[in-house]
Amino acid sequence: MTEQRPPLPPFTEESARRKVRAAEDAWNTRDPQRVALAYTPDSHWRNRAEFLTGREAVTDFLTRKWQRERDYRLVKELWAYGGDRIAVRFAYEWHDDGGQWHRSYGNENWEFDEHGLMTRRLASINDLPITAAERLFHWPPGRRPDGHPGLTELGL
Repeated sequence: MTEQRPPLPPFTEESARRKVRAAEDAWNTRDPQRVALAYTPDSHWRNRAEFLTGREAVTDFLTRKWQRERDYRLVKELWAYGGDRIAVRFAYEWHDDGGQWHRSYGNENWEFDEHGLMTRRLASINDLPITAAERLFHWPPGRRPDGHPGLTELGL
């Protein structure tokens, strides 16, 4: 039996928003194995200039990512949806080993199978060095609190 990962396509605005929030919540756990389960075993990724295929490659990538990007906090926002695809914009904050903070901005295009697993993720991302005083994401590690502003409310 194939695992189901609701909501399933075709997406409505409400189900696409739920899918985006579920992805944000999972990424904010910083648990590579948990996050990788949202993708098909043969999923295809482009993350910046890195190309990956499969859950194992995704898990390895995320493990490296979160070792480098410390105190990671992510906010995602629905941009568009249709059928089995969702477009997302996002921002996340993190610091490197030297204590330099960054805000990374990006866009993702997602494609899903009939079971709600992501088959394709295409991400374009830019990094902006910021000071600790410029940080906007201050919640404790884990899920962004429901009352915390999103990207639009923060002017991002």
